[in-house]
Amino acid sequence: MRITFLIICFILTLSCENKKKEYIPVKNEIAQNEVIVKEIQQTSGYTYVLVTESGKEFWLAVSKTDVEVGEKLYFTQAMKMSDFESKELNRVFESIYFVDQISKEPIDAESKKAEAISKRKNEIKRMLDSIKISPAEGGQSIGHLYANSKDFNKKKVRVRGQVVKINRDIMDRNWVHLMDGTAGDSRSDLTFTTQENVQVGDTVVFEGILAIDREFGAGYVYPLIVEEAVLR
Repeated sequence: MRITFLIICFILTLSCENKKKEYIPVKNEIAQNEVIVKEIQQTSGYTYVLVTESGKEFWLAVSKTDVEVGEKLYFTQAMKMSDFESKELNRVFESIYFVDQISKEPIDAESKKAEAISKRKNEIKRMLDSIKISPAEGGQSIGHLYANSKDFNKKKVRVRGQVVKINRDIMDRNWVHLMDGTAGDSRSDLTFTTQENVQVGDTVVFEGILAIDREFGAGYVYPLIVEEAVLR
């Protein structure tokens, strides 16, 4: 299951002018789709696209990509969010579909899925082979945390690792993935939620509260995550 959809499935209550606004995800309402691009708005991490399908207009959001007005796009999975705020665009979308992957050609769902899994496995192996980072002083390796997660549940942990992926400004925070060359429970990276601004490729030390089996609604569970992380 891709991290993008796990993040989208979070339910977060935010304060706004003394009122609470809820971002509530709705499960996939769209299957295989063929849409036409009407409008494009780019941000640093996402491409927002107004599309039409059978006379109906709706917004899509996908990791930053190049598309053109009038272009035909295809996708197979989407997650609808209501009242989603994009800070970069200074706009609240009444409803928007976050798309895991778009294509400019019709999609063979099964072959695409197998291709994506194989690509991800190769990418993880390459990174594990190339990233070798020792734990921070007084800290723990990612592999050690996975192997002993119950001992660290709801406790402060300190992890040194290399930033391999960032999802910025999702649910009012950044989602940073670290690797240190160790792994556990078939996972090679660990996710940190943070307000800190880091870049892919940086080697950092994060400190935060570890949580296991963290459920965020819609039936999705994070097996291991470090929340409210700060740089040390």
